[in-house]
Amino acid sequence: MRLTKITLAALIAHTLAAQSNTGQVQKVLEQPLLTPDVVAFELRQYLRAKVPKLTLPASSDQWITEARRIRERVLHDVVFHGWPGEWVNAPLKIEDAGEVPGGQGYRIRKLRYEIVPGLWSAAILYEPAAIHGKAPAVLNVNGHVGPLGKAIEYKQKRCIQQAKMGIMSLNVEWFNFGELARKENEHWFGAHLDLVGANEIGLFYLAMRKGLDYLYERPDVDRNRIGVTGLSGGGWQTIVLTALDERVTVSIPVAGYSAFVSRLERQADVGDLEQNATDLLVGQDYPQLTAMRAPRPTLLIYNAEDDCCFRAALVKPYIFDAVQPFFRLFNAEDRFAWHENADPGDHNYQLDNRLQSYRFLATHFGLKPVNSEEGVAAEIKSFEELTVGLPKDNLTILGLARQLADKIERPHGGDRRPELRHTVRYNDADVAHTWALSNTKSKGLETRSYRFDFRNGLSATGVWLHAIGAPDAAPATIVLNDKGKPAGAAAVSDRVNRGEQVLAVDLLFTGDAAPPKGESSDYTQMLAATGDRPLGMEAAHLIALARWLKNAIGAKTVRLETTGIRNQLAALTAAAIEPSLFSGVVVRDGMKSLRHLMDAPVEYESASELFCLDLYEQFDVDDLVGMARQQQARSE
Repeated sequence: MRLTKITLAALIAHTLAAQSNTGQVQKVLEQPLLTPDVVAFELRQYLRAKVPKLTLPASSDQWITEARRIRERVLHDVVFHGWPGEWVNAPLKIEDAGEVPGGQGYRIRKLRYEIVPGLWSAAILYEPAAIHGKAPAVLNVNGHVGPLGKAIEYKQKRCIQQAKMGIMSLNVEWFNFGELARKENEHWFGAHLDLVGANEIGLFYLAMRKGLDYLYERPDVDRNRIGVTGLSGGGWQTIVLTALDERVTVSIPVAGYSAFVSRLERQADVGDLEQNATDLLVGQDYPQLTAMRAPRPTLLIYNAEDDCCFRAALVKPYIFDAVQPFFRLFNAEDRFAWHENADPGDHNYQLDNRLQSYRFLATHFGLKPVNSEEGVAAEIKSFEELTVGLPKDNLTILGLARQLADKIERPHGGDRRPELRHTVRYNDADVAHTWALSNTKSKGLETRSYRFDFRNGLSATGVWLHAIGAPDAAPATIVLNDKGKPAGAAAVSDRVNRGEQVLAVDLLFTGDAAPPKGESSDYTQMLAATGDRPLGMEAAHLIALARWLKNAIGAKTVRLETTGIRNQLAALTAAAIEPSLFSGVVVRDGMKSLRHLMDAPVEYESASELFCLDLYEQFDVDDLVGMARQQQARSE
């Protein structure tokens, strides 16, 4: 591989012009050109235009048809995207790990079940001592409960009381909590599943659906009286499972989700990666999922002054008020209920909220009403008493991603650019306007600093530099650095001193063009959830800037020079999509393979735009280099 040859004119200009130095260049590059709040505002405006509209149908039959269409499409195209059919449809594999002494009126059994081959989870069954006929059942899912996991006191109390009411109560573990508490089970590692072609929401869905399968298949469970409930992440699991699986009669999500517009209004409501799974919000949002519950009994519980997220008064207009008309279509207003908790009012599933859930279950399961939890607190078990025991070599989320990566066989041959464009959801984003913000002209160096507005409403920043006396049509290099423009000062100075014009750029999510610290991954996951791919957006912006250099500035050729893995992939993706646009690519401190993201591992929050659904399954770094071979890509 080779660098672009420097023309004789450029060499003469380089000889005559004063030499720039790194300090001089860095001073120019350090000037702020865009504030994080403006970047965040632009992203929110861009995303707000993508919020799926909740439209009331003309009749209940029309909504039944539409809900069925949404359910089938979300399950097939999103939840189980990339998951082996034999895993999705595998019969339940469950083991009884023994009995634990229960309290008056119920028994406790330890269970473990396989989510996918090699990855097991734990559960506790609270079984009524006396079952007359068939019993109702409730799946109790976890939220972010910390190390105790399924043994957290308020969840134990709920399950014990349900059993005393005559309900078969199943308490399941959740990834990274309780017995599944391992670093490699952090939810952000779901992004690594996306990368290898299996939508991460599929694993979370199978984990909870297997618990539902167990209850549904028990001969002593009344299949017409099955419920699901949980707090926080458990509330999210509740609405997703109960909207997509019609076997669930009663749904009681607690402080667990909000409409997409709420996520844009308040950073605390963004939620976790699985709540914004790739493509989950294309065509439907959480209000639609809530409406899909109609006419089945549904109680939404939220907290007045929640210290985590999803405050009652702020989410209610979108997910309760807006959904009420859907239940009205079925004359089922009495099956859709709302409770705002004021005591304690924080992020909780404590007594007031539990009592509300018991009353709702009793009403719709035909059970005796419950107004207290007498004796329940004294029957709480320790974490050790409820430990089921999982295989020592139990897979993790990251381990599963690595295993799937080992089995990848990529297609080869032919023009694969259309496939790459589809994978990164590439759309042209021409420069709509350049804001010339400042300039310098001294000591042999001329610079102009720009904010670039693209036609999609988003921005990047850049500084154009060249030696005074260099030819107007001198070759150009775009310099990108994962740490921002100032970190690329040495590379910029070097190219200027070679007689080139240089554009030092901060693409979206880098340097000046990044939202407030710690928020980039919030926006990348929301973009992916609504159908975009941040990597493809960055590549589109880079291509637009290269065209601008040629058309507006007059550069004969445009070369790319990048430092760091994030800009490496944006540059290689752009060059692979438009190979004739670039004369060369130089990569420093890059990665030889996307496998590095799993082996290191690189955590989602540090390079979130790289975790593009299907990318590693379809392409690796060498594939992108090969597709860009016309411009002689090179790594250093």
